[in-house]
Amino acid sequence: MTRDAITTRYSRLAGETCCLSCGGALEKSNASEGDICIDLGSGRGTDVIRLAGMTSPGGFVYGIDSTPGMIKKSRSAAEKLGIGNVEFIQAHLEKVPLADGIADLVISNCVINHAVNKDRVWKEIFRLLKHGGRFVVSDIYSVSPVPPAYSSDPVLVAECWAGAVTLEEYLASVDGAGFREVRILEESTPYKKGMIEVCSFTLSGKKGI
Repeated sequence: MTRDAITTRYSRLAGETCCLSCGGALEKSNASEGDICIDLGSGRGTDVIRLAGMTSPGGFVYGIDSTPGMIKKSRSAAEKLGIGNVEFIQAHLEKVPLADGIADLVISNCVINHAVNKDRVWKEIFRLLKHGGRFVVSDIYSVSPVPPAYSSDPVLVAECWAGAVTLEEYLASVDGAGFREVRILEESTPYKKGMIEVCSFTLSGKKGI
């Protein structure tokens, strides 16, 4: 199963020093004091900890990750630094155990491409945001449809390329969730990832009032 492959890969990476992100959603998030934020696919907790500082005083940050190793690593890091306005929750992106309309801001870095049901993930982001809330997401899309032999391989999906969809499909999921003012903030030129060409990009959008 794809989730098992992702858990295996990222549990191993939790103890390594490699970069896990494909983009800079945090840098473009414009997080403010008092914001309630969610980082989907929070990994080792680096962006959560940075957001905790950016939103203090009065802010709070939830880190969501499906991998036990990453959750353990991020909780340990926050504890060592004495950061109290964070909480790390082990959960899948399609079903986050937080209340409707809890967040001012949702960020994510190169994680949604892993999800089998991307429509459900975007609807979950919409649910979690307050009216007027916003998302800033960095991810990858495929230049052309990924061949089924690759997209159905859980190991290749876990490696952060075979689960990608085309830009048209990606934006259709965002639009279908109900977001408005969706903008692509930055976009790379195509590059090879495994057996296909992909682009990294960062996009933003708002939940309408």
